[in-house]
Amino acid sequence: MNISTLTIKSLLPNRRSLISVKTAEFNYHLPKELIAQTPLAVRDESRLLVFERQSGKITHMKFSFIERFLHKGDLLVVNKSRVLPARLIGRKETGGKVEVLLLRKINDTRWEALVGGRHIYKGKIIYFPQQIRAEIIENLEGAKRIIEFENPLDGRLDRIGEIPLPPYIHKQLQNPERYQTVFAKEPGSAAAPTAGLHFTEELIEKLRSSGVEFAEITLHIGLDTFAPITEENVEDHVIHTEWCEIDEKEAEKINQTKISGGRIVAVGTTSVRTLETASYGRLVKPVCKPTNLYIYPGYEFKVVDCMVTNFHLPQSTLIALVSAFMGKENVMRCYEEAVREKYRFYSFGDAMLII
Repeated sequence: MNISTLTIKSLLPNRRSLISVKTAEFNYHLPKELIAQTPLAVRDESRLLVFERQSGKITHMKFSFIERFLHKGDLLVVNKSRVLPARLIGRKETGGKVEVLLLRKINDTRWEALVGGRHIYKGKIIYFPQQIRAEIIENLEGAKRIIEFENPLDGRLDRIGEIPLPPYIHKQLQNPERYQTVFAKEPGSAAAPTAGLHFTEELIEKLRSSGVEFAEITLHIGLDTFAPITEENVEDHVIHTEWCEIDEKEAEKINQTKISGGRIVAVGTTSVRTLETASYGRLVKPVCKPTNLYIYPGYEFKVVDCMVTNFHLPQSTLIALVSAFMGKENVMRCYEEAVREKYRFYSFGDAMLII
């Protein structure tokens, strides 16, 4: 087989096994009191369940001790996306309240959004504080609309918007920065890349001093990340599309780690999807594009060696992704163990390290 043939084969879409996976297999029982409603006072004081894929061993520890399972030369790949203050409260011309949740920026003035209120259809004008107004220019499915602002929001969004929290969090967040990771730089997400919430500047420095490096990528998260799989078979689900980026410098860092024998540790499912979207054989190439890569059991990972992730909702695309990486039976075993040990679940909850 010549080099050109090998190159072509490395670019072919990933081949999945022909097994059919039932969505119901990704269900588990979670007592409501284990759904974390607030973040811990100190980010890296969260708990960490470590699962070793080769041996099946489970270890419990604090997240701040994660370096015990990382090696010199490993590369932690983190998502630097920042959550937008995307929840806006406006009024109709008649004075009726309208709630807008910005989902995706189309251009400087146009957004895809969820709009809540009575009779908010194409042609309606919405008035916001700071003398900002917008028009509904297209009706999409359900409550989704395309809205056009008179002028770019620019820095005004920080003054009129609020950070949206996931639907399972019912307590008000006192400090909105606690729903941002310490890596957050690029505004664009409707939800936080929550695996990154456990890191502190002190822990980052500690890991770097031990020879562990960091690379930053971007995937802007949409609210569809919380949508459950409703189809009977997992593979029949149509996954949402999100914007991802890896620049040349970070791609080179990732590739050098792979070539030198270090491990690529994806921090969060968003980093996993971005890395696998950018895969070129066992390496990556720079990307700047939308991705609808759907990872579920049967997927063959090309770039990711280890994963840091939170505990996810039942029957979600996220738990399907984790199951593809460590096996569905192992996921259920770890989740049952976490429930027994009263781990905190979901966005503000505890974490897993899968090695």
